[in-house]
Amino acid sequence: MKSLPGLLIAAAFAALTCAVWAFLNRPAAEPPWPAHIQGFAFSPFRTGEDPTHHVMPTDAEIDSDLKLLAGKINTVRTYSVDGSLGDVPQLAERHGINVAVGAWIDDHRDANERQLEIAIELARTHMNVMRVFVGNEVALRGDVPLKELERYLDRARAAIGQPVGTAEPWHVWLEHPELAEHCDFIGVHLLPYWEGVPVDDAAAYSLGQFRRLQKAFPTKQVIIAEVGWPSRGRTHQSAVASDANEALFLRRFLKRAEHEQLIYYLMEAFDQPWKAYQEGAVGSYWGVYDVNRKPKFAFTAAIVRVPEWHTLAAVSVAVALFILFAFYFNSATLRNRGRSFLAVVVYTAATITVWVFYDFTQQYMTVSSVVAGVMLLLGMLGVILVLLAEAHEWAEAHWVTSRRRLGPPMRANGEPQPKVSIHVPAYNEPPDMVIETLDALARLDYSNFEVLVIDNNTRDEAVWRPVEAHCAKLGERFRFFHVAPLAGFKAGALNFALRQTAADAQIVAVIDSDYVVEPNWLCELVPGFQDAKTAIIQAPQDYRDESQSAFKAMCYAEYRGFFHIGMITRNERNAIIQHGTMTLVRRKLLERAGWAEWCITEDAELGLRIFEAGHQANYVPTSYGRGLMPDTFIDFKKQRFRWAYGAMQILKSHARSLFTEGGSLSPGQRYHFVAGWLPWVADGCNMLFNIAALAWSAAMICLPRQIDPPLVMYSVLPLSLFTFKLAKLVHLYQVRVGANFRQTAAAAIAGLALTHTIGTAVVKGLFTRGEPFFRTPKKGDSQRVLQALGAARDETIMMLGLWLSAWGVSHVTTWQTRGPDRFAWIVVLLIQSVPYASSLIVSLASAFPLPAKLLGRGYRPAVMHPPHPAEPDSAT
Repeated sequence: MKSLPGLLIAAAFAALTCAVWAFLNRPAAEPPWPAHIQGFAFSPFRTGEDPTHHVMPTDAEIDSDLKLLAGKINTVRTYSVDGSLGDVPQLAERHGINVAVGAWIDDHRDANERQLEIAIELARTHMNVMRVFVGNEVALRGDVPLKELERYLDRARAAIGQPVGTAEPWHVWLEHPELAEHCDFIGVHLLPYWEGVPVDDAAAYSLGQFRRLQKAFPTKQVIIAEVGWPSRGRTHQSAVASDANEALFLRRFLKRAEHEQLIYYLMEAFDQPWKAYQEGAVGSYWGVYDVNRKPKFAFTAAIVRVPEWHTLAAVSVAVALFILFAFYFNSATLRNRGRSFLAVVVYTAATITVWVFYDFTQQYMTVSSVVAGVMLLLGMLGVILVLLAEAHEWAEAHWVTSRRRLGPPMRANGEPQPKVSIHVPAYNEPPDMVIETLDALARLDYSNFEVLVIDNNTRDEAVWRPVEAHCAKLGERFRFFHVAPLAGFKAGALNFALRQTAADAQIVAVIDSDYVVEPNWLCELVPGFQDAKTAIIQAPQDYRDESQSAFKAMCYAEYRGFFHIGMITRNERNAIIQHGTMTLVRRKLLERAGWAEWCITEDAELGLRIFEAGHQANYVPTSYGRGLMPDTFIDFKKQRFRWAYGAMQILKSHARSLFTEGGSLSPGQRYHFVAGWLPWVADGCNMLFNIAALAWSAAMICLPRQIDPPLVMYSVLPLSLFTFKLAKLVHLYQVRVGANFRQTAAAAIAGLALTHTIGTAVVKGLFTRGEPFFRTPKKGDSQRVLQALGAARDETIMMLGLWLSAWGVSHVTTWQTRGPDRFAWIVVLLIQSVPYASSLIVSLASAFPLPAKLLGRGYRPAVMHPPHPAEPDSAT
């Protein structure tokens, strides 16, 4: 950081971050935990133990648990007498603890008989057995007919002297009052979390239902068989699971229960990880003690939402400062508004990242949860990296004091003009279009140049012969070559041209065969090579047919963004993307490097190799030539596929210089090449995410009780990135590209329409090699409607799949899907469908002769040179 204001901004936001952590974790005074409570629901299973797989705790483990609870409770309630659980009464006697024995009843009749017989025997032989529960939520689950449960109850009541009953949620007792006739007491489960009750209302709500049962069954004793709140899990309507909320609910409930002398069993003594497979993740986290038998919250001190918040706040600030300093140190021209904007984004991203990592580490880990969690965390980190890169470009595109490397073209110093060899590769191009290009070159007001036209592999002589004849007509400085066969696509043609270049040529210029250049192109840009360090001078790609149709106007709006935003910021660190048109290269360097025939974006690859050799490139943001855009959406897609696939080829081939120190690339150059292609890599990941989202949604619809929606925090991140990128585009297109609202919307739709194509290219580019070069046809026919639908077939299928998934998920109504997680997931599915819908819109636009004036006329002059540093620090 090179200025005091930057330090002050970083310090101010660090203090604000700590203040937010402190505010969210301010202590809340609640009634203290009583020294002695009535009872606990008691399941003594530890990590790796699971009654559903008959892996039971040992007597020693049960004894240790009872010893921990001794002196703190009157009674424990069990649910089964299988295996070592049948030893609980005997072991509890040693510690002066009473037992409410439970006999598990389900649809296994033989097992039910054994459970009932053992429970009766325990009640007969142990004085500390105070009551017996025959079944737990049997009517709720519907495991056996109600009459069968009643017979089990009647048998137990006839066999023992202790009170016998069963346990059900309060509403089941009201729906089946006849069940009470076969019970000595009514065991009620009061779990307001499952009913979506806010924690602040939960204690009063639970006791309200308790009193309803007392009023409905005045002759029966009502016992609270379960009452509790989970410490982790999904938000269920208005019920939020957390350690703090568990402590708050239980401490409030206990105060009222002690005052009213209620009989209750807190749900439950210890966390039970095995329950995650039956009840979802939340089933693991109902214990007052965790699975390692450590208290999960303070019993008497004030309740703090996250007791470790001081550490988390410090880590958040440290991570944010590290990232922020890297941005500030390498962005000396940032205004204070730009620094503040970055600080907001960086501190927010760091805080969210630290919180999510912390939250993940608090879970009980299984193989599946670790795999799923790691995948989600990696996805979250990817989203945050893209967001940070987008934020940095946003700040540097708008809030800077000056452009150090962006200025008017260098003037000639009076020395003789160096010779320029202009290379025009062509393959099967309309001859009238190429002739128009050659005529524009003939009008150059530069005296020392030659033009080499290389037509490679065009089979139809009627296509290339007119061009050959026109070159002869234009004179000796225009030379035409028809070469067939010639390998290497465009790069092969350019390498051939390089071998034919005049010996005295010092500069090589390359333009596409559809470009009509301005007469002053060379005379204004060639003087830049007076600087011996300059290897490349690049002018923007621009187009002259944007007024032909709404489709081309949309494409034009999308193209402009990169050349008026991305290339401007990249130029500041000598990290531009070289393009294969409107580019000038020092000949001796080009001959040394050559065009890479293995890469389908040979232009960008050449530029990177020249940077690796330690040379410089300059970007001049003035249009000196204009070409033609693709005529159809399918050609628009093919062009972008080639760019993205080629970028992945470059990324793989140059991975060592891009990702490791020691090469000649500067940190800024490595940053821009990696960060610049990161959004494309994100599109590839997003495509895979969408496929997984369809599969996940289908599983939610088909298996609603087994498959939950993703947690809301993992849904919020992609939604945030989408919103952030959209806001960035709208702002920068207004202030830097000079677009109106309709042009900005068109650019957004056209860009989104390419998302699937880019994603496909990235995945293929990372895992395959040798994709063929796609030529972009010019002056072709527009698509018809059926062709347009076919061009967006894959995207339309994905769009419909996401819409159907959102509709299907919205109709899943199990208890797992009643919280914000389902709603957030539906929103994610709909938002993820927007790029696919955009593809269909743009493809249809290419099929209809809609006028370009629908988007407005022209663009305001783009702001390229921010105010001089001496001017006030004002924002547009």
